[in-house]
Amino acid sequence: MSSQTIQIAVIRGDGIGVEVVEEGLKVLRAVADRTGLGLEFTEFPWGSNHYFETGAMIPASALETLAEFDAIYLGAVGHPEIHDHITLNELLLPIRRRFDQYVCLRPNTLFPGIESPLRSAGPWDIDITIVRENTEGEYANVGGIQFKNQSNEMGVQAGVFTRQGCERVIRYAFELARERGSKKPVTSITKSNAQGFGMVIWDRAFDRIAAEFSDVPARSLLVDAAAMEFVRRPGDFGVVVGSNLFGDILSDLAAIITGSIGLAASGNINPTGEHPSMFEPVHGSAPDIAGQSLANPMAAILSAAMMLDHLGQAVEAESIRNAVLAVVEEGTVLPPDMGGTASTSQIGDAIVAALR
Repeated sequence: MSSQTIQIAVIRGDGIGVEVVEEGLKVLRAVADRTGLGLEFTEFPWGSNHYFETGAMIPASALETLAEFDAIYLGAVGHPEIHDHITLNELLLPIRRRFDQYVCLRPNTLFPGIESPLRSAGPWDIDITIVRENTEGEYANVGGIQFKNQSNEMGVQAGVFTRQGCERVIRYAFELARERGSKKPVTSITKSNAQGFGMVIWDRAFDRIAAEFSDVPARSLLVDAAAMEFVRRPGDFGVVVGSNLFGDILSDLAAIITGSIGLAASGNINPTGEHPSMFEPVHGSAPDIAGQSLANPMAAILSAAMMLDHLGQAVEAESIRNAVLAVVEEGTVLPPDMGGTASTSQIGDAIVAALR
């Protein structure tokens, strides 16, 4: 890889992923043209169509190919004719595990111009960053099925919680909170009253790491109580750290209370920089609206901003976020999920115009 050019692997994936990535690339190219930032994109046609053609979501050499890139930009994967466990376990999870992307970072902010379903919430009142453990926990895919398709069919699914895995993602959450100077506590999401082995390992790890960051407030909440408080007192939350499953569920809730899952960006982060990180919107492939220009590309565009931030291009990343914020606040070019009528490409064009 050239030191002068940032090499980005692009996997549009399925459904609306194809459309929203197009707008993300449009914005990234506009930033590159305006600033001289060297970005080079290489597209890979992997996903469900590749599965239909070859029987695999990605080629056998895919992970070795992706290892040569600085970052991965993903649209979405999922198809109604393919079981979700196939799309997940044959594309997303292999990438996350191979490149040790153990942090899934999901910011959720209530922007000016957005109406939250929580009637008392105003602009900036909700600003929740979820740090989700991304490589083990409940999605470790350890277990099996016995007596398949028989009346006594049985499935065993084991969560995997290691001291190292818990500590490193919790430490990342505390470092993030310290960096931001937030006075809100780092909130750990647990369920150790019902899951008395794996979540106890998590709780102990949280207590140890919290003791290392005596300057950062900390608290622990059961996941059911956290779900209630996200709705009742969302302003009390800043950085939230949770296991793979709990982080996944709460991040969707956080996206909805900040306006729309169409705004929900994410990064699958390898904090060491030893491997490429991957950036994607969290909304999925939405096959019911694919190809109709109804998809909201803002999450994909904000994910692109997260990617530039991770790659050390903070000024360019901030320009993208400011452009999205300007379009949202103006309110004349909005997608259907945010009360507007604009098409996917019109929103991308408006954000490009706002960059200038």
